[in-house]
Amino acid sequence: MINNNGANLGFEQKLWKVADKLRNNMDAAEYKHVVLGLIFLKYISDTFEEKHEFLQENTHEGSDPEDPDEYKAENIFWVPKEARWSYIQKNAKQPTIGNIIDDAMDSIEKYNASLKGVLPNNYARPSLDKQRLGELIDLIGTIGLGDYESKTKDILGKVYEYFLGQFADAEGKKGGQFYTPRCIVKLLVSMIEPYKGRVFDPCCGSGGMFIQSEKFIKEHSGRIGDISIYGQESNQTTWKLAKMNLAIRGIDTNIQWNNEGSFLNDAHKDLKADFILANPPFNDSDWKGEMLKDDIRWKYGVPPTGNANFAWVQHFIYHLAPTGIAGFVLSNGSMSSNTSNEGEIRKNIIEADLIDCMVALPSQLFYNTMIPACLWFVARDKKNNKFKDRRGKVLFIDARKMGLMIDRRHRELSEEDIKKISDIYHAWRGESGKYKDVLGFCKSASLDEIRKQEHILTPGRYVGAEEEEEDLELFDEKMKRLTSELSKQMQEGKKLDEEIKQNLGKLGWRI
Repeated sequence: MINNNGANLGFEQKLWKVADKLRNNMDAAEYKHVVLGLIFLKYISDTFEEKHEFLQENTHEGSDPEDPDEYKAENIFWVPKEARWSYIQKNAKQPTIGNIIDDAMDSIEKYNASLKGVLPNNYARPSLDKQRLGELIDLIGTIGLGDYESKTKDILGKVYEYFLGQFADAEGKKGGQFYTPRCIVKLLVSMIEPYKGRVFDPCCGSGGMFIQSEKFIKEHSGRIGDISIYGQESNQTTWKLAKMNLAIRGIDTNIQWNNEGSFLNDAHKDLKADFILANPPFNDSDWKGEMLKDDIRWKYGVPPTGNANFAWVQHFIYHLAPTGIAGFVLSNGSMSSNTSNEGEIRKNIIEADLIDCMVALPSQLFYNTMIPACLWFVARDKKNNKFKDRRGKVLFIDARKMGLMIDRRHRELSEEDIKKISDIYHAWRGESGKYKDVLGFCKSASLDEIRKQEHILTPGRYVGAEEEEEDLELFDEKMKRLTSELSKQMQEGKKLDEEIKQNLGKLGWRI
């Protein structure tokens, strides 16, 4: 938990506080790449140096510390002499430090094909204060990141993830393009359990979904080689972040970048994924839907050009394998909106019996938006023999009252919250434990019950709790009522004005 008075701060928070002070007047979006690039450089250099030292001590066995193949054989990036942290730090106070780092990044890309075009290399630009850059290098130099002990404790993962979250906060709205809060990723992963198969995120940001999947498998003694990871990202800068974020963890991925994005240029057209994890942009109005009216993916209805929510839902369904399952984040409006064909698309998806579970999330979980959000879980085959036959049923979970405030603006789901929600889902699927409806929290509803609610998927309608958020489908009715009331008030106001004028007139005042 972050403590604003500086007491009991973890080292990653302390590191952030110092690094953020060095930012001075630089925009967080720009500073992000300066810091994360240096953290990446320090990590791969630490990993390299540890292996280099080992090879130096064992040259009698015929090993050559300066042979790149000695490192590639163990999935360690080869770092040439001019890019090693010891050399960088030795020159940290030189006015040419920006050029030295740019050259280091270029040489690392040259020797490591998987990093080609990924690393930031604009440290020599005049706008970057070289004195502060030197101070930042000294600061990052104080922590071990890539040696065996640090890897065991996942020091890098903690620093990187914490910094990504802090940058998302500092950047405000734009920050959410690359970062999904860890507790939401963890909940999605805990629920759909991507142990084995193809994992796909077509709007992958900085790759958080993949990292959590890998962590999940490690924690459950699975083999990382049992999953294949596919992704797509339209923002090139964010794509670079994802590539670095995954490279530092040794995760092999097929993440594609193109300017057009997943709708206009689907980089994995033929992929049928076993698991889809995603947090697409909420209510995206600029997704070029007018160019895709006859797209093969719109099996359940043409999405409105002014909102991509149901384009994303159908994109996910299109890419699911016959027994695949998708878990994704959307705005609350997606559960109830009836505007511009959205209600019809939702109805068609429900009637196709693809909805497995809906979770209403608490507010203030995101760094970039105050829009209330929910989780959708879509299953291609609810008869799937891995689990209980769930055909004709949907599980609704209302988690809006869960979570703890970690500061004045942000809430987090605790480990206990995540376990409670995922345990209910697993029990309902027939994996473990016995499922039962809990008033105000969860309800297994039939398609008939959903039809009676006019295909609205807001959990509060089913679990028996009073809803805190207005359903979007009531918006028109509410506006009509408010307009009518206002009109009446205005009429009454006019009458009152006339009465006042008449009374004043009696007293000799003329208005």
